[in-house]
Amino acid sequence: MNLADGGPKVVSIRNLSKSYRRGGQIVPVLSDLDLDIASGDFLALMGPSGSGKSTLLNLIAGIDKPDVGSIEVEGVDITQLSESTLADWRAEHVGFIFQFYNLMPVLTAFENVELPLLLTPLGRGERRDRAELALSMVGLSDRARHYPSELSGGQQQRVAIARAIITDPTLLVADEPTGDLDRVSAGEILDLMERLNDELGKTIIMVTHDQRAAQRAHSILNLDKGAIVKAT
Repeated sequence: MNLADGGPKVVSIRNLSKSYRRGGQIVPVLSDLDLDIASGDFLALMGPSGSGKSTLLNLIAGIDKPDVGSIEVEGVDITQLSESTLADWRAEHVGFIFQFYNLMPVLTAFENVELPLLLTPLGRGERRDRAELALSMVGLSDRARHYPSELSGGQQQRVAIARAIITDPTLLVADEPTGDLDRVSAGEILDLMERLNDELGKTIIMVTHDQRAAQRAHSILNLDKGAIVKAT
């Protein structure tokens, strides 16, 4: 399936299959999947529970490895990387946005955003400047010293997005980013994601059950039983 007509390919997947073992049973999740994603695309992955969309997201993000097949991101086949090299690759190239934010409750918004940079050789001053810029981009400069418990759900997700973009990653991967938010907050988060895509050219891959969220994407990929059944 080719969704990369709008620009150069950033992700190229070939013959991808993945299964899991449950007890003594092998359960196939993805089967012989081919997919290209264009640089700067905003792709929504949809499908019923068990369709393979979260598995596909995790494979593209280098969290999991396939049974067979290749996943190239900017020409690098990440399925061939060692675990330690893959961890370094994720830190540099992937920004994660989760349904439940995954913020550290004992850290302020600023400290949560700065956290990924602690693994880099950047000095304290540059880390501070980048964290302040990221918080400014998501409209939370005035909440930098607040703890997650002092923020609304929408504000916590904005902090999580600031954390995701602070390393200027190749890909932003979002797993149900609006699933825990009310309709107004969800709309604000989707507005922000659209801005990151339109203004910064970020490639975004989003798993969602919400048709309203999916409509914000440039492309929608529907999966069922491990196969692509429809792409728009």
